[in-house]
Amino acid sequence: MFDLSISIPELIVRATAVYAFLFVLLRFLGKKHVGELSPFDLLVLLILSETISSALSGGDDSLIGGFISAATLIGLVQTVSYLSWRSRRFERFVEGTPRVLVRHGSRDEKAMEREQVTLNELLEALRQNGNANIAGIRTAILENDGKISFIMREK
Repeated sequence: MFDLSISIPELIVRATAVYAFLFVLLRFLGKKHVGELSPFDLLVLLILSETISSALSGGDDSLIGGFISAATLIGLVQTVSYLSWRSRRFERFVEGTPRVLVRHGSRDEKAMEREQVTLNELLEALRQNGNANIAGIRTAILENDGKISFIMREK
């Protein structure tokens, strides 16, 4: 229960490597997909966590090994958060930048294609925002959290 079968530095390196791998994987997934976790996506994340757990612990099932891995992951989250707070460049690298989907009332088809946002998804977000008229949009922005923000034309 308390005996480590692998060394503390190895647990720290493993946790760091798993964190970095999953970070890159989720960054490639894209803003839209991370912001809209469907039940299927949640299931995939749960399965992903299970498949990666042995890589995280290296087969060490001890309580101490779990604590070290968890503390390493929390430390990495805090470090990334602090570096994002201190450096705009690092923040853009980690968080990405919002993408303009509609500019001056015209859809940016390339941006929508790049972010895999369909017209129906844009319209759905517009309706959820309490608007029903696409002609009323001056600007639509896909935020880093996957939500779409709207700036409406003045009436």
